[in-house]
Amino acid sequence: MFQTRVTRNLGIKYPIIQGAMQWLSRAELVAAVSNAGGLGVMAALTFPTVKELRQEIKKTKGMTSKPFAVNVTLIPTKRPVNYEEYINATIEEGVNIIETSGRSPEPYMKLLKDAKVTVMHKCTRVSDARKAERVGVDAVTIFGFEGGGHPGIYDIGSMVLIPAVLDSVKIPVIAAGGFGDARGFVAALALGAEGVLMGTRFMASQECALHPKIQEWLLQARETDTLIIQRSIRNAARVIKSDFAQSVLEMEEKGATLEELVPLINGLRTKQALEKGDVEDAVMACGQIIGLIHDIPSVGEIIEGIISEAKLISQRLYNSQ
Repeated sequence: MFQTRVTRNLGIKYPIIQGAMQWLSRAELVAAVSNAGGLGVMAALTFPTVKELRQEIKKTKGMTSKPFAVNVTLIPTKRPVNYEEYINATIEEGVNIIETSGRSPEPYMKLLKDAKVTVMHKCTRVSDARKAERVGVDAVTIFGFEGGGHPGIYDIGSMVLIPAVLDSVKIPVIAAGGFGDARGFVAALALGAEGVLMGTRFMASQECALHPKIQEWLLQARETDTLIIQRSIRNAARVIKSDFAQSVLEMEEKGATLEELVPLINGLRTKQALEKGDVEDAVMACGQIIGLIHDIPSVGEIIEGIISEAKLISQRLYNSQ
């Protein structure tokens, strides 16, 4: 049950994919998701050097024999990043599933296809999904406005965006943004998606290296406890609603420049705050699904719970006909 092109093409049991969360998507979480039947995804840019990425891939392979992926986010960063080196290192370490995001993977498609890599591309617009299919990716993840992190600038929710993409491409579509339980999982499949990607749900798991103070905040949060910042620099980000995030938003409303914003929104500041457990010292990605998360189980319990409940929902829908 719940077998799709995504499960077949990726070699996984369930069509559940873990979002690549910088600083958090490390070996323990990635391996746990893959061992539970989903697809764990490592965030390559968590690691300042290719050597460190290689070490983390080796560590993950020591913890699971199941498929997992590496995400390479193709966006400008403060430090120069040679994306080709990261991709080559991933391939050389034996990972044959790579997720790209941020910008079109077109410049790297020959490299990826020559290595027989399965390529997933994450995007936020129908036009981007079409282009991804045109340049040869194997699946596209469409990221609705409910999601944490960077859901695009057009404020289009998953219920509309997913079918819009499905009407436009033939490759498998993975739904992201607002998914974290069996109800959302079944809804995504009903819309025509062949899998779901979840980030925030896995933040609140035992295997996620998230500070206990922040996990406790997640348990108390409601669906209204996120906000969008960085619209002014056309890089909208959904983050935890905190006094710190509110101050960033107020600076934007007053016309702050990119140079003024960077010290507040840069990734290293977020990393330090995650390690300290201080939600008031940096911006932290979080999706609206947080309002439906009330526990911190193991990854295995999350995935098995979703699948078990999804089967019951499907039976109820079938029996109601």
